[in-house]
Formats: sequence, structure tokens, C-alpha cells
Amino acid sequence: MYPLLEKINSPADLKLLNEQELVILAEEVRGFLLETVSCTGGHLASNLGCVELTLAIHYCFDSPTDKIIWDVGHQAYTHKILTGRRDVFHTQRQYKGISGFPKPAESPHDAFGVGHSSTSISAGLGMATANSLLARSSKVISVIGDGSLTGGIAFEGLNQAGHLGKNLIVILNDNDMSISKNVGAFSSFISRKLTGKYFRDLKREMQSLLKAIPAIGTNILHFARKAENSLKGFLTPGSLFEALGFDYVGPINGHDLPQLIDVLRNSQTVEGPILIHVMTKKGKGYLPAEKDPDIFHGIGPFDVKTGALKAKPASSKSYTAVFGQTMVRLAEEDEKIIAITAAMPDGTGLSSFANTFPERFFDVGIAEQHALTFAAGLAAEGFRPVAAIYSTFAQRAYDQVFHDICLQKLPVTLALDRGGLVGDDGPTHHGVFDISFLRHFPEMTVMAPKDENELQHMVKTALYSNRPISLRYPRGTGYGVSMDTRPVALEIGKGEILTEGGDLAIIAIGSTVYPALDAAKMLSDRGISATVVNARFVKPLDHDLIIQVARNTGILVTVEENALSGGFGSAILELLESEGITGIKVKRIGIPDHFIEHGSQAQLRKNLWLDAHGIADVAGTLLSRKERPAPSFVRVI
Repeated sequence: MYPLLEKINSPADLKLLNEQELVILAEEVRGFLLETVSCTGGHLASNLGCVELTLAIHYCFDSPTDKIIWDVGHQAYTHKILTGRRDVFHTQRQYKGISGFPKPAESPHDAFGVGHSSTSISAGLGMATANSLLARSSKVISVIGDGSLTGGIAFEGLNQAGHLGKNLIVILNDNDMSISKNVGAFSSFISRKLTGKYFRDLKREMQSLLKAIPAIGTNILHFARKAENSLKGFLTPGSLFEALGFDYVGPINGHDLPQLIDVLRNSQTVEGPILIHVMTKKGKGYLPAEKDPDIFHGIGPFDVKTGALKAKPASSKSYTAVFGQTMVRLAEEDEKIIAITAAMPDGTGLSSFANTFPERFFDVGIAEQHALTFAAGLAAEGFRPVAAIYSTFAQRAYDQVFHDICLQKLPVTLALDRGGLVGDDGPTHHGVFDISFLRHFPEMTVMAPKDENELQHMVKTALYSNRPISLRYPRGTGYGVSMDTRPVALEIGKGEILTEGGDLAIIAIGSTVYPALDAAKMLSDRGISATVVNARFVKPLDHDLIIQVARNTGILVTVEENALSGGFGSAILELLESEGITGIKVKRIGIPDHFIEHGSQAQLRKNLWLDAHGIADVAGTLLSRKERPAPSFVRVI
């Protein structure tokens, strides 16, 4: 079915093909991507868009001796297929399968682990500097998408790279901008000529000659440089990169393999940093993805013929949708409410808010640090800003939470979507640290709802608490519970007892509350009566309630979808210690001290004993005084 692709087991095999065969191979790779991702789900549009670019990179460079760094990793599927993982590619993002992102432990061709954005230039510069220190001649290629350039670290890397002048090749995969056909063709011609050896040798000779002319040589050279930059600036958008110290080449057609190969080969002899601007089309070759690349950015299994998702629509609303709807509803009543996101309006459920209140919606790009300080500035002027960010990406703005929000006691709400285990995207995307790194900040309130109805009340609570608040909620659908007519503010720091029993107490937070309730039913069948507490708040804890159930039962089980180190259970241990309460047996269930691999949320929760059966088993062993073995997940990873 894929006669050329089936012969490619390494980049060395690729180099045996001629350029005409590469064009055929590109179409085979697209077909293979569609066939596979339609079954497994994954990041499709961006990968379809960079097939030719990936082929050209591996055709011209020598991986893994030459280091290829893929920013984010959403565009690295073709890279994985070409580097020995074609036969296992159907396992990508599946439990015990290969990762959906570059992962050095998986292959020597994955030069750097990625998953978050905008890091490729900085990492590449580090490797290029190492090459210089070790007198190595190998190349370093950082491939960054246009969206990733909105991240501040990308510009920090560009600035340092231009300053150091190391041999670094940055490829800007631009799949959003557009240029006219004629300008693009002429620019591509100029780019190939400007990177050619003849032109560069001539340029160096002319510079030396002009410098040698007494009195006027330097002035003529300065004029010549201005003229060259003016011509390139008129024809191309590269002035910024030139100002940062890069040789700029482009834009060139990212689907024209001969052009790509010419430019990439020429770039290998350029001294110093060079940026190659490549224009690609998201979803290239698959009409549904070309028409709606956002839908096909990250998609579940779908029908290739129609582009329709195979999964049946969920019977319950997602937490993300409930958050977005609540934001719109509250903003209709209060013009001070502001919504902010970091390049994720759809992913955070804010698209409706953006359409309804465009003047109060701000997408700052992939710039979480800026998002939170921007929100702090709005809060300082009396607005009620909500920064909706995936939990894992909020880690990028730790200092801003401390210095710009909590220290100044500003009422900014961090709406942390994907709090907990996210599933197939794996360790770079699991949001399992936010409770730990936020609860130790003075002034910060940390809370999590047990279901979608409580989420709407917590959004209201956060917006009108006049304090910094972290509101975390999980990925996926709610429980289909009845929704109250109107959201109402909850009392800060007050939990609730859901069931009462005298043998032990299970104190749960957020997504673990309903599994705790189911565990209590299982324990009841074993003759064990359990109190179940919905803590609601990690900080402040409901001191009176927790102390009450601790004294009534003598045994506490805490459950959280967060790291055990410094998490919710640790907060309860600290409470017992500070109150001088002794003799209480406490068992914490949560994320152990290692990174959790990819797999379905259900599978991961089962492995970590965060499902109902696991919670019931842990609780049961406390009463039987038997030591429970380490979770199986620890043994297999």
C-alpha cells in the first residue's frame, strides 16, 4: 500500500531516494498519517502540513549526529515515522505505546524532550554552544512553529543566539501567514541565491575589499548593508530576525521539496545563526483539515471519508463547556468581568465569551507569564479578570503568581482546566502539580468542584471573593447532574459531609469525590461504614469539619488527583500537626513521586488506585492492618 514508505526504516534509507521519489513518498506519508490518526486520534493538521519539510530536513542532515529539535512536538509525527517507529506508530498516545511527542528515552533521533511550547531555540542554542566548546562540526536545527514565536522564551533564545553567533539553524514553520504567489516565488529565488556558496564568498570578498579602501570604505560598506537589508525587508518579513543577528532566508514554499532541499543544503555552510522562513499549510492534502485546521489540531478517531468524529456525542457537558457558559452568563450581568487565555480560546471554552464580549476577551498568545501579569494589571484597576489556562501550562508563570498576584493581593482568578490526569498526551500535559505549587502562596485560595454544578458555583465564588483564587477542574465530561438555576457564591473554606460512617473517613477533593462515594458503597458491602467528605477547598481547609471527622473515626484516607508531595493530603497532615492532634491513622492516595506516562484517564486512575475500587481497597487495608503493596503502575514504568 505504501511501497516507498515501507522501505524507510531510518533516515539513511531516505537518502537513497531521488527527489522525484521523495515527492511520491510525501503523499504516502500523508496517507499513512490519515489512516493511523483516524484510528488513534492525535495532532493531525499540523503534521499534514510539515511532511515535505520533515523529509527535506532528514534528507539534508544526518540525524542523530545532527540534532533536530521539534518545538512542542505537534509537528513531529513524520519525524517519528522516518526514524524507525513506523511499525509501532499505531500505538502513539496509546497506553504502553509510543509518545505523541519527541522523547529522548524513546529514540536517539529525538534530540530533546518537548511538549510545552517555545523551547526549541533555547535548547538548540545550548546544543550549538556545546558543539562550539567541544569543537564538533555537527549541525543543530530547531524547528519552531509560528504560534510558538508568541512565547517570550522564543525571543529570549533568538536574542541570545544572535549575540553569541553560534552555528544554529532555526526553521520557522509558518502555517498561518500568507503571501502573494509572485512575491513568494521571487523571494524563494532570492533566498536560494543568497544562501548559495558563490554569493556568500563574493559577499565576504567585497566586504574585505571595501574595508581596505581608506577613508570611504567603511561608509560604502555601511551603505551596501543598508541597501541589502532594505531590499530584503521590502520583499520579505525578515527585518526583525536580521536585527536580532540572524541571517534571514525566506519565505519559501514549504511544500516544494527541491526548493527546500536547495536552501537546507546551502544553510549547512553558513557561519553563525540563520533563520529559514518556511510557509506551509495546515492540513495539507486533506480537505476537511485544510478547511478547519483548529478542529483537526488535536482530534479523536474520525472517519477519513467524511472527517466526522467516530465517538458519539457525550450525554453530559464537559467541565470546559460549563466554565465557558458560566463566564458568559456572569459577564452579561457584570461588565467588569474579563476573560484571558494563552492561545487556547477553544480549548478553555472561551470562544463563546470571545464572540459575545470581544472587547473583554484577550488571547495573549503562548505567553502565560504575560497573561497573569496582564490580568494583575486589570485587577489593580478594579476589573475581575479570569485567566483560563491548562494546569500544566500554568507552571510557566509561577513567579507571576507569587509576585504580581499574591504579593499584591490582587483578585485574579486562575481557571485551571485539565487539572489532574489528562490521558493520552502524557507527562508533559498531566496537570498534577498545581495544588502543590499554589497552596503555599500566602493570600491564595485553592478550590476544586466535585461536579459540573459545583463548578458554576465556584466560578461565581472566585469572581466575587476579592482575592487570588485557583479554581481547578478536570478534563472530560461531568456527571450529568442537575444544574441549579443560578450560580451562587460558596462560603470560602467550607466543605461538606456527603455520607456518614463511624469506621473511617474518606476526604476527597475535586474529581476524586464521586469515586470516593462509590468506594464508600463498596466498603458498606464489606460491612465497613465510611464518612465521605467533599473538601471543596484545599486552602483554606475546613478545619472544624476535618478535625471533627478525624476524632470521630480515627482513620482518614485523603484522595487527590495531584502530586502527593505538598498536595492536599499533606495539607491535612499539616493541619493535624498544627492542632496537636495525635493518634490518627492517615493514608494519602494521589500521584506518586514520578512522572506518569500516557494512557486513558480510566487506565491511569486504575493503576494509581484513584478509582473507586482502588480507594475502597486502600481503605479496607487500613482497617485490616495489612500493608498494601506498591501500585502496579510503579512497577511497570
